[in-house]
Amino acid sequence: TYKATLASANCALSAASSSFSLHNSSFALCRPPGHHAGRDYAGGYCFINNASVAANWLSQKGRVALLDIDYHAGNGTQDIFYERNDVLTISIHGDPDFEYPHYIGFADETGAGAGLGFHRNFPLPKDTDDTGYLAALDEALTMIRNFSPQYLVLSAGMDTFDGDPLGTFHVTQNGFSEIGKQIFDLNLPTAIIMEGGYANEALGNNIVTLLERFK
Repeated sequence: TYKATLASANCALSAASSSFSLHNSSFALCRPPGHHAGRDYAGGYCFINNASVAANWLSQKGRVALLDIDYHAGNGTQDIFYERNDVLTISIHGDPDFEYPHYIGFADETGAGAGLGFHRNFPLPKDTDDTGYLAALDEALTMIRNFSPQYLVLSAGMDTFDGDPLGTFHVTQNGFSEIGKQIFDLNLPTAIIMEGGYANEALGNNIVTLLERFK
């Protein structure tokens, strides 16, 4: 497990390095995923927080925004950056009132200390569709623009897909295409880090549909 986890984290670092050096978008096909791993704990199939490792490395080069679009709250990412103001963290996810991880990911959690105001959760209701998801994304992207980062890290979970066995959302492939387009329009070097997604037959097409919008 440790060997696989270390390779996954290094894959995310390679993507971050590519986006920094080439000023482009990159994709890290990480397994195991990472966004449920916190500063001192593992959880939710995650052992090292790949996206946070990438964001922390990039933060030495300039301001970073980390956007998590996985169906589940990025609790580990929130934990790692909660008291920092050099990395803006945003998570759009199923409301923890009914969805894992249950104890974190609520709208009133906005950072602490120096990080107050530099974290935002968008807990969404069951049966959220393309329209509802894109409305939350629009607000998240406005926050990112106002933060004016130099780099973006995207925790790309595909378990928001309509029919995912571990989710209750109804995001379609057309929705993923529009999500990709709107994030690409930020015009930032972006390290895209693979997180969850459990509709195995559709998973490849879903992530490719998102990635195709990054040119």
